[in-house]
Amino acid sequence: MGNLSRMSAPEVQRAQEWLREHETALLEDTRRMVRIASVEDDPAPNAPFGKAVREALDLALELGEGAGMRTKDVDGYAGFAEFGDGERMIASFGHLDVVPVGPGWKHEPFGAEIDGEYLYGRGSLDDKGPTIASFYAARALMETCPDLGVRVRCVFGCNEESGMKCAEHYSKTEEAPSLGIAPDSGWPLYHGEKGIVNLLVEAKISESGFRLLRLEGGQRPNIVIDRCEASVRVSADAKAEVEDALTCAWDRNVAWNWIDSETLSVDAHGKAAHGSFPHGGDSAAIRALRFLRECAPLSAQGFYKDLFEMAHIGGAGLGIAGADEPSKDLTCNLGVVSTEADALRLLFNVRYPVTWSGDMLRRRCEAHLKELEGEFRLADMNDSPPLYFPLEHPLVKAICEAYREETGDDKEPGVMGGGTYARMFPNTVSIGTGWDGDGRAHETDERLKVENLFRMSRIYAHILYRMARL
Repeated sequence: MGNLSRMSAPEVQRAQEWLREHETALLEDTRRMVRIASVEDDPAPNAPFGKAVREALDLALELGEGAGMRTKDVDGYAGFAEFGDGERMIASFGHLDVVPVGPGWKHEPFGAEIDGEYLYGRGSLDDKGPTIASFYAARALMETCPDLGVRVRCVFGCNEESGMKCAEHYSKTEEAPSLGIAPDSGWPLYHGEKGIVNLLVEAKISESGFRLLRLEGGQRPNIVIDRCEASVRVSADAKAEVEDALTCAWDRNVAWNWIDSETLSVDAHGKAAHGSFPHGGDSAAIRALRFLRECAPLSAQGFYKDLFEMAHIGGAGLGIAGADEPSKDLTCNLGVVSTEADALRLLFNVRYPVTWSGDMLRRRCEAHLKELEGEFRLADMNDSPPLYFPLEHPLVKAICEAYREETGDDKEPGVMGGGTYARMFPNTVSIGTGWDGDGRAHETDERLKVENLFRMSRIYAHILYRMARL
């Protein structure tokens, strides 16, 4: 509970009391939103990211209209609800789309079940719960202190998880915030976000006695692969060597069998995690590639060794490993693998240090690939440059002060590997969502403690008030 009697302004106390009185409504509206399976799908009229995402946006706009706010549908890419008057506009940027579910859930992914103290469901933590909590925080300010002298806007994005095209479209037609927050990271805020680049590496499949026929796995580049399937054609003169290697196979998460006399099938299982935290998951692709390297005959091991090392989560296999002082080590997630004819495609999601550039990363990767034995090339790259705010920036200081007053926690701002809307809009930083015990984004059985949903809304109200007063 926040320390309201100690330092908070009377306006903040009134808003937080309103939020306490409306906790049931906040929870039920969050559950309504979580029940919508808003994974990106084929576009439809006024629904560029699919009908389910459109349904989530419609619900958000309905909530805004029902609260008496001004609302706008930005061509189905995004929308917003706003109140207040003034030249300055402060904004909260949340997103309604979610990553695919994947296997292994104990709770219905879109059931919005309450089990014990927790709300379970895809999006409960990332980012529907925080988005609705920030909307209620804005609504509380509108109800209890509407004359802030600024406009307060809650933006609902629809494509944060797979390209942020929503933010690009929004920026073409809508004004930039005077100050903004994206409730989608850690407490009290992240004053830096690593650069994010997707690297598509293509390889010509090596003709050998252990020829790769198929390697398939992954849904999005920013998710650790939790299942990967492969098959190889084994020549008659290499089969004895391969069968001998298979007798030493040890990985219980990898199953193999002979489909016919010359085709070996491999099925690897792992654990999904956010691509910015690859060491928090267990890559089925890495397991499959390690298995293939260990089983390959000596004549083919060079190709499979390169593939296995390329999947290194620190980027060493791509020649891009490194770090800086503000943001520490680069991370690299092999998020999607696929084959077509004699071509292998590897899509990597890389989070690079805030003092680096995408051009430097490209040069290092291309130089490294040229030195490998096989035919590898960097086929495509898209880059989202890093975000970095000094600790003395007024917005950073205001958020830290509000958080410390509410919690008594003196935790310092951090730098994250994840990417949020903060990098897409000027004058904007990402702020915290849940706390320990709330699980991790993009994992199975995603959850948010119900009391933490309420707690977030009260802190967001304090932060928005502080921003209005800067």
